[in-house]
Amino acid sequence: MSNDKLSDKSLYKGESFKGELTNEDFAKLYRQAKSVGDAQILIDSLPYGRFLGIKAVQAQGDWQFQLPPKQYNVGNPTLPALHGGAIAGFMETSAVVYLLMTMDVEAIEGHQARLPKIVDFSIDYVRACRLEPTYAACEVLRQGRKLCNVAIRIWQRDATVLTASARAHYLLD
Repeated sequence: MSNDKLSDKSLYKGESFKGELTNEDFAKLYRQAKSVGDAQILIDSLPYGRFLGIKAVQAQGDWQFQLPPKQYNVGNPTLPALHGGAIAGFMETSAVVYLLMTMDVEAIEGHQARLPKIVDFSIDYVRACRLEPTYAACEVLRQGRKLCNVAIRIWQRDATVLTASARAHYLLD
């Protein structure tokens, strides 16, 4: 299917979006998410975000993200522990959605909103992520006109006990 078409003609209406997005359609979803303050709209428009089941919540005035425990995310069934790829995907998706919800992407780019493009992603796995709810918090460390550096940290039961941390660089235009 062409990038100019949607396979599902309806844009987000409270349910998961299952179509192919054009830049214009994504810009509409972005503006809707920003206007109502609902990051879940953006997560549900991203296929991998939907697959992982990521949830966005506002906590203490900032966005946090939750990865619910799902058996298909297990990489080590002996412990059981989450797969490193699922953890990295959760962290990267959280960072993109965080950027979109906290920055005025349209003003930065000077035209319609588009997903920030990953330039570099470096992750440090500190300890095994058990099969239980996992949380992420993001922080923009540095932002320029075209590049942005984001720190991502994840934990499970206690926010002071990290299970992984990551640094990501995104191209904003």
